Amino acid sequence: MIYLYLFITFFEIGLFGFGGGYGMLSLIQGEVVSRHHWMTMGEFTDIVAVSQMTPGPIGINSATYCGYTAVANAGYSMPMAVLGSVVATTALVLPSLILMLVISKMFMKYMHTHAAESVFAGLRPAVVGLLAAATLLLCNEENFSTPAENVWQFWISVLLFAVTFVGVKSFKLSPLLMIALSGVAGLLLLSGCSSAKHIPKGDYLLDKNIVRVDTSSVPSELKDMSAYLRQRPNSRWFSAFRLPLGVYAMSGTDTTRRVNRLLQSWGQKPVLYDSVKARQTAADLTSKMHSEGYLDATTDISTATKRHKLRVTYTLHPGKQYKVGDVSYHIADSALADVTELSDSRYRLIHTGQRFSVGLLDEERRRITTLLQNRGYFKFHKEFLSYIADTVGTDHTVNLMLNLQPYQSRRDTFSHHPCYDIGSVVFAWQNSATDTTSHLRRGVLSDCCYIVPGRPFSAAALQQTYNRLGRMGAVRYTNITFSERPDTSVLDCRIQLQTTKPHSISFQPEGTNTAGDLGAAAKLTYQNRNLFRGSELLSIELRGAYEAIRGLEGYSNQDFMEYSAQMKLEFPRFLLPFISSDVRKRIGATTEFAVMYDLQNRPEFHRRIVSGSWRYKWSAQGQQHRYQIDLLDLNYVFMPWISETFRREYLNNETGRNAILRYNYEDLFIMKAGFGYNFSNGTVALRTNVETAGNLLGLMSRLTRATRDDNGHYHFFNIAYAQYVKGDIDFTHYIYADQQNQLVFHIGVGLAWPYGNSTVLPFEKRYFSGGANSVRGWSVRSLGPGTYSEGDGRINFITQTGDMKLDLNLELRTHLFWKLAGAVFLDAGNIWTLRKYEKQPGGQFSLKKLPAQLAASYGMGFRFNFSYFILRFDMGMKAINPAYPTDSDGHFPILHHNFKRDFAFHFAVGMPF
Repeated sequence: MIYLYLFITFFEIGLFGFGGGYGMLSLIQGEVVSRHHWMTMGEFTDIVAVSQMTPGPIGINSATYCGYTAVANAGYSMPMAVLGSVVATTALVLPSLILMLVISKMFMKYMHTHAAESVFAGLRPAVVGLLAAATLLLCNEENFSTPAENVWQFWISVLLFAVTFVGVKSFKLSPLLMIALSGVAGLLLLSGCSSAKHIPKGDYLLDKNIVRVDTSSVPSELKDMSAYLRQRPNSRWFSAFRLPLGVYAMSGTDTTRRVNRLLQSWGQKPVLYDSVKARQTAADLTSKMHSEGYLDATTDISTATKRHKLRVTYTLHPGKQYKVGDVSYHIADSALADVTELSDSRYRLIHTGQRFSVGLLDEERRRITTLLQNRGYFKFHKEFLSYIADTVGTDHTVNLMLNLQPYQSRRDTFSHHPCYDIGSVVFAWQNSATDTTSHLRRGVLSDCCYIVPGRPFSAAALQQTYNRLGRMGAVRYTNITFSERPDTSVLDCRIQLQTTKPHSISFQPEGTNTAGDLGAAAKLTYQNRNLFRGSELLSIELRGAYEAIRGLEGYSNQDFMEYSAQMKLEFPRFLLPFISSDVRKRIGATTEFAVMYDLQNRPEFHRRIVSGSWRYKWSAQGQQHRYQIDLLDLNYVFMPWISETFRREYLNNETGRNAILRYNYEDLFIMKAGFGYNFSNGTVALRTNVETAGNLLGLMSRLTRATRDDNGHYHFFNIAYAQYVKGDIDFTHYIYADQQNQLVFHIGVGLAWPYGNSTVLPFEKRYFSGGANSVRGWSVRSLGPGTYSEGDGRINFITQTGDMKLDLNLELRTHLFWKLAGAVFLDAGNIWTLRKYEKQPGGQFSLKKLPAQLAASYGMGFRFNFSYFILRFDMGMKAINPAYPTDSDGHFPILHHNFKRDFAFHFAVGMPF
């Protein structure tokens, strides 16, 4: 029967509706909402919004969606609901079709008669009224709410309405663009306003937790208590928008419908205030204050509600902090009483007058436990240590006594704590049941083992052995066990090892696209992880590449080909003369040797590169501090052939003479040394590197009184060598707002100075700006130096380089859902030359001109975190472009944007910093 009613209803609307689709909206709303109650006003409003965005007339679209919704709300299946769409749509267009066929000929004949004109004169105000009614019916509480019900939603709705109206009317922006932007803005700004339907009556949405202290100055140990909150509000994107909650709120309460289940899985369920968890939180906060010495502390809970939301405030009353009074140590084991470090005030952590802290007491227990375990007391643990605290008769002080209990054997008898020495140390291999081969040399195992026969047992030596063996590439698994010899205080050590497969071969194909020139590459890698039975890693890599080059007039018909071979050998220790075994044990280092040959053939030139390096790497203090020394790094670049066309048009052309270009197409020898230091603790990361080249060769040239060539260069074996100094520093600071959001600040500074035998830095050592890890409003190598830019707007990879670089980045990161994260960022920076080059006008650094030469950009990005790697997509827009004069519109793209000119898209692997 519903299909008959649908047909009659929409046939009447199609017969008597004038003024197009918008004129019909008020008629449709009156029938489907007010008269037949097939849907709610909110559902009809959503249908109107969707009908505006989908292709086709709004009236027909509305009929289609209304027919579907009416049948679906009546409880019918999806195929039956689709049939409802067909019935409603057909009924709406049928009258128009009939009338057009019947009246068209009559209308064309009588359209200029007085009667016809009178009829249309009467219809015009009716059509205007219908259009006005369509506008007014959309000004309902489903769209705008009411100030009494939800002030935030009301005024945000009014603002979006006004902005959309002005954007379309005054700025002639695309209605589709404004609809899309308004939808995104509404989803962000109103994400938490429609969640009330999922909140049971009598419950409240947890809006915010507030922890405050009732003292004028908050003690440092009580400033951040967020870790003790049992309930946290719904997550906010960028600490502002509760979009996951908004997505969940878009779902209906009927979980049998697939769309509702999908929205609920994408979104986040409302976090309802739980009074039990609030009391548990208050107890945890009080316990925390007690542990920090505020033994009289209490916590109060207060709540404030507004509509369906609730804010809970935890007020901390710490009171006066207790201090440590008298401290005494009672050592029941007479054998340990002579250990000076146990109770001597020079070594202990607890002293009279200190702030009383449970954490400090635990630190003292750990100190004593570590001390004894490193002196042979294999079976000692911190449960043998206990405290007696006395506050009776004191003025906010705590008298402490630490008891070291005697050893209790299995027979419930008390005795001295046993002290053990190491007996034998045996290495065993677990690769197979019949494998008895010693896969690593005895000397290597000895260097990795800190457990020495005849010495007392040491927990520190045990951990150092685990760490050292864990860094050996040939070792997959390590298990160290101790067995006690009967009726003795001797421990026999057994170190069980499992090695990795020593040989591996990998093949990696690649696809390339350089300015439209397609190509392919392949890399074959062989690795031996135990070359000399000392966990040495030998890596041999062969690579070949081919690229089809088109459009180079005046050059031979030759494509780009590249072949390279690289061999690298890593030793998991220092390879230096006069290094004692003790130093090798204390420092876990890696020694690396590498050689490489690269052959490149292009239509313009042929290039050959031969390189070799010798470097050391080591770390300290739990991998937080890492060091690298490039003891020797040699690079020989030579050009066996340069085409006459390239030489004539670029290198020898007086009108286009370029010192930078010419310098990088000459034979060159680079001999450098460097030092690098990295620090990272999860909150702060620091990377520094300093290198210098050519100094030893320059000294030899002066001592031997070598002669210079016509360009003023000394030669080494008839090859000019580079001479420069270069330093880089990168600092990154992570500020964690909560588990979902973090603010990251990064600054990078690089400075290089060519001198002596060089007036230009080698191309590989010059800086460039723009790209996925720099100022992201520019594509890679397209920014700077300074105010310089190519006249035709193209990228010149030679001239758009410099001797100095500055990067400033601010990025707000947030977890969205699943493995997807988002970010918004602000970038600033540029590159400069320190010398003045004629073909880089405006590129030289000047402190006075620095503010005008800083480029700036903004944008947003998405990141897929797949644990082992991160795929990153960043979209940047230029905000300030120093390539344009400061008085031109192009200097401030943020005010005079041009999407084609100012937009840059970046795809990268890993985080930018």
